[in-house]
Amino acid sequence: MPTEKRKQEILDLLKSKGSVRVNELSKKFNVSEVTIRSYLADMEKKGLLSRVHGGAISSYKPYYSMNMTQRLETNQWAKASIAAKVAAMIEPNDTIMLNSGTTTLFTFRKFPADYNLSIVTNSIAIALEASGNPNYNVVLIGGSLNTKYQFSFGPDAVSQLKNYHADKFILSVDGIDISGGFTTYYDKEAEIDRIMLEQSDKCIVAADYTKFHHSAFVKISDINVADCIVTNSSLDEKTISDFKEAGIKIII
Repeated sequence: MPTEKRKQEILDLLKSKGSVRVNELSKKFNVSEVTIRSYLADMEKKGLLSRVHGGAISSYKPYYSMNMTQRLETNQWAKASIAAKVAAMIEPNDTIMLNSGTTTLFTFRKFPADYNLSIVTNSIAIALEASGNPNYNVVLIGGSLNTKYQFSFGPDAVSQLKNYHADKFILSVDGIDISGGFTTYYDKEAEIDRIMLEQSDKCIVAADYTKFHHSAFVKISDINVADCIVTNSSLDEKTISDFKEAGIKIII
């Protein structure tokens, strides 16, 4: 089992039980207690838990209050697997819109480096990394700036976005619910996402299993705007079945 998946399982245990013990984790993952302590030490540095004698306790910080670095460290294994699947849907000469988010950043990093692509985004992190590839034509949408999460927004951003058309829109969200739709913590980001939806032929939602059955602060759209939702294998079968019955294609 990959190290990041073990760490994610530790976080899941902390969320459900509130605490974990080193000796129990050592047996569960069939690794040494020294290895488990190294995992816990690394996770404590990232603010994901607090170590105590013999184990660790939850220091759960809601996702919306994490900074960009902490978000990048959360659910890494799931985001990487989702990113690889979404990137496989990209074709040469595509124009792709990506909203801001750690899942979209992971996805961009999996794009074929030798494809000629046009990339339109409000994510500063994506634009900076994309600009290093001469095969990519990169458009960073201007406007006001959210410095904590590194995205642009506002009337200028909306006006500029309306000048572009994309083959595919890769959408990262904070919540997915059959009745509540796709949601985000940020009202300014939701406005950008809606314009990207309007300006794109196909919408691919990239979201790990923790985003399902959850609604964040502001609604982006109903779920039927998505051509597909790409998620990871931790999503339960009933949820997959429910979304398929609602006409939404789930790709694991």
